[in-house]
Amino acid sequence: MMGDYVLSCCSTADLSPEHFKARDISFICFHYYMDGVEYADDLGQSMPFKDFYTKMKEGADTKTSQVNAGEFIEYFRGFLKQGKDILHVCLSSGISGVINSAMTAKEELEEEFPERKIYIVDSFGASSGYGLLMDRLADLRDEGMGIDEVYSWVEENRLNLHHWFFSSDLTFYVKGGRISKVSGWFGTALDICPLLNMDDEGRLIPRFKIRGKKKVIKEIVNKMELFAEGGLDYSKKCFISHSDCYEDARKVADMIESRFPKLQGKVVINSVGTTIGSHTGPGTVALFFWGEKRTH
Repeated sequence: MMGDYVLSCCSTADLSPEHFKARDISFICFHYYMDGVEYADDLGQSMPFKDFYTKMKEGADTKTSQVNAGEFIEYFRGFLKQGKDILHVCLSSGISGVINSAMTAKEELEEEFPERKIYIVDSFGASSGYGLLMDRLADLRDEGMGIDEVYSWVEENRLNLHHWFFSSDLTFYVKGGRISKVSGWFGTALDICPLLNMDDEGRLIPRFKIRGKKKVIKEIVNKMELFAEGGLDYSKKCFISHSDCYEDARKVADMIESRFPKLQGKVVINSVGTTIGSHTGPGTVALFFWGEKRTH
């Protein structure tokens, strides 16, 4: 492990197990219930993503459960006993209260391990956008940055990460109360694909109603051109996550790779995990990149 501290997050950062391992990022799992049976949100290992989304389409009932303070205490204590400091980044407080559990654990463990540092950060992000943030922190750690510097950097730069989402299936947005039944009915009838993003408080905000999947795919790439650092000269990484609609994600990625010639590597495509996916349902594509600070 690089340095004397642990970079940690929740499974809702929606990176692959291989990615977490390669970047030496630790994670703790959320939980979800499908038709009353509890599973770990463990990056598709307990239940493959394809099976999860198929069951949702077939009408399975899903509920999610965040990491509680007791789980955080046990998880953090393992690292602290090894003499490691911890920087843990949480899923956005705009969509989850998990940061409160992490803070409770921090307060209790600081009494037990007064010589250790425990930093808790609100990512104001979700899914592979939160994952892209963690990937950058791993870069900084590997370049030799200490825990205090990385903590200052993430607090200062986390809102520079842009999150744009669209969905071609409104069923679960209606079910979760994010849009009304009437709007959902009209939206489906008119082939409306809402385009949403995350605001500066890490909340998911519907921004545009776009008719047809082809148009919304073009529009999400246009948003990247508009907001990405350097515009078409964007030269950092770009991540995408999708909920059982790989072809749509691939179309977005292909368009980005052809339009942004200086992109760092290929677009990384991940699956939307079971926690976030329980709320979006299938048919969501999310795009993440670095740009100017989100201000609203």
